[in-house]
Amino acid sequence: MAIEIDPERPEGMSDEAFGRRKRALLEVRQWGDPILRSQTNQVTDFGQDLQDQIARMTQIMEDAPGAGLAAPQVGSLARLFIYRVEREGPATAVINPQITWSSDEQDIELEGCLSLGAVVVAVPRPISIKVEAVNLMGEAVEIVAEGFEARVIQHEYDHLEGVMIVDHAEREERREALEFLRERASQLVGP
Repeated sequence: MAIEIDPERPEGMSDEAFGRRKRALLEVRQWGDPILRSQTNQVTDFGQDLQDQIARMTQIMEDAPGAGLAAPQVGSLARLFIYRVEREGPATAVINPQITWSSDEQDIELEGCLSLGAVVVAVPRPISIKVEAVNLMGEAVEIVAEGFEARVIQHEYDHLEGVMIVDHAEREERREALEFLRERASQLVGP
């Protein structure tokens, strides 16, 4: 089944955390917003505005909560994303990334997305990747990742290319997911 309905309030979530989650999700662009299908632009200014944007994105990712967040998801066409592999670990900002290598070996795992609400689909991805990017200072960095970290990076990288998880799903699963998303959108808009 392509769709899992996320409960209104996850079990065990405190009132305070649930309030932060609701506020954070209001800042995340949802399916149907054209920016989610747009190509991003290289970051050229590494000043305070970039640091502020990354801080804002990190707070939204933490409060939502999510494993990563790409700039288009918060209405920006900057070519950057943030991610965190461990819930208590530091967030990593990845700016102007390019995947330069990926393994032939793939695995298929269920993925969700803060921009797709309750939709969860099986997505095949290479299990190992290499990414060239720059850090907050504009210095070149290389990230070699595998497993969950590689999956999160590829998911966020897709957002920078205007690609969403439903684009990777098998035909029937994609059809179910899109049908659900259209129905949800029509309910939000109303008659």
